[in-house]
Formats: sequence, structure tokens, C-alpha cells
Amino acid sequence: MVLDKGRSVGGRLATRRLGGATLDHGAQFFTVRSDAFRAEVDRWLATGVVHEWCTGFGEIGDGHPRYAAAGGLNKVAKHLADPLVDVRVGVQVAAVSATGDGWDVRWPEGVVRSGAVVLTAPVPQSLSLLDAGGTALRPEVEPGLRAIAYDRTIALLLVLDRPSAVPTPGARKPSGGPFEIVVDNAAKGASAAPALTLHLRAALSEDRYDDADAAILDDLVPEAARWVGGATVVEAVVKRWRYATPMTTWREPVCTAASASSGPVLLAGDAFAGPKVEGAWLSGIAAADALLAG
Repeated sequence: MVLDKGRSVGGRLATRRLGGATLDHGAQFFTVRSDAFRAEVDRWLATGVVHEWCTGFGEIGDGHPRYAAAGGLNKVAKHLADPLVDVRVGVQVAAVSATGDGWDVRWPEGVVRSGAVVLTAPVPQSLSLLDAGGTALRPEVEPGLRAIAYDRTIALLLVLDRPSAVPTPGARKPSGGPFEIVVDNAAKGASAAPALTLHLRAALSEDRYDDADAAILDDLVPEAARWVGGATVVEAVVKRWRYATPMTTWREPVCTAASASSGPVLLAGDAFAGPKVEGAWLSGIAAADALLAG
């Protein structure tokens, strides 16, 4: 059983549709470094789930393909979830607590009892679920888990009336200014209509995180003029990621946070095997392997 508080599975594989455009507002692409993930991505390529976008954002690439998906990267998450029997979205889990022979996972409208639990939310959120259920962490892992912190990210989503001025292949990581990365969703093959995703730098995202959307748009949309070019912004939206990028990672790809006679509570995600899509996937596989090994 998969429980996800979002409207769709995927976490930061998040895609938004605005005014006929499709915009990735979390992860913008992914790369491959490991043999295990390469084998999985080859299957996605063969079935048309993803495509190779480019090998870098300047005139000379670095040789590592960046992968994207037509219709947005959330398509990858939906592809992985499709064969699962029981996937429930719009379920915001409130607590995970120990029972005599397992775990109760509770949310306002229900509860499910399980022999083992895998938590893949950002670590502070996962720990809050265990704290709310009165679940004690293993003493040897508690200090390190509670020390894991994340950068915040604010994303600007801009729908345009004509193609943008972002150079080929449709993305840049500016050396200065407010934006960490600028991506043309049409150029990377995600959107049928021109649309930009611009991630603010971590420090600026932290400073502006609690500001009103209108104030952020008033100040930052003009800063995007060089990337918008001669197009007109026809729709603009602010998206926030409270836990965007782990500033530190766990020493192993999965962590046993608590144990019961029936099985453990495992923590997994990109804070465990690296702050990338590949890291999240590898961590999930490690969690599955740990459960299957008993």
C-alpha cells in the first residue's frame, strides 16, 4: 500500500499544467551514474516513458545525458505506480505508532496496520510522523537523523505566448543573479506550449519563502526578462519546496529508524543515496531489498 498526501504520486517529480502548458516545477531532469539505474532507465527509454534531452547546458556538454519526459517528469512516477495494487493519493498521514505486533499508520480518516513501514518523505517530515505516534528512534541513529537539514526552493512558473530566449538546448545555470536554473519546458520536450521554470537560489528562497506570491512575482518576473526575450508572460505562478535539497546525506542508502518484532520502520529517499532522482531510486531499491531480506 502506498499513501501519498499529494494529488498524484511522485513527490518532487512534480508537474503542473497551466494555460495549455506543462511545467516540471520540482526535478527538471535526471542523470544516470550507476549500472542498476542504467538498466531501469533503459527500460523507460524502450517504452517511451523518457527521452534523452541533452548532455549539458552550455555549448559543450559534459557527456552525461540529461533525461526528460514528454508531459513532464511526473509521468515517470505514474509509470512506476501503475502496476501497484493499492495506491492512495490525497492521504496525509499524521502518525506512525508501534502496536503489540507491528505498526499503525494513522490519518484523520483512517488507520492501517502493517508489519513494516517505509517512509520516503523528507526526513524532518518522516520524523514528525514517528514523534506524533510516540515511536522512539533507535538511539544510535537519532542524532544523525535529526541533524539532516534541507535547502528551500521557490520556483517561478511562467507561461509564454511565444518561444522563450533560453538558448539551446533549453536550459541554463546562470553564473549570477537570482536564479539557480532556468528551463524551457517546451525545448526539453515536456510541454507543447512555451513555458519556463525558474528556480531561485537557495539563499534567496530562504529569504523570500514566507513572502506573498504577488510580491515574489512583482520582484522576480522582471529579473527573468533576459530568458523571456520578446515573449509575453501570460500566466505566472509561484511554487514552494520547503524541503528541496538535502544539505547532508545519510551514510547508507536506507536507515532502520525503529524496529518491531514484525519488521522495521525504514527511512529512504534522496537524503540517503544522494540528492538526485537516481539517489531516491537507489534508496528505494535498498529499502525493498532490506524488507525482502527480513
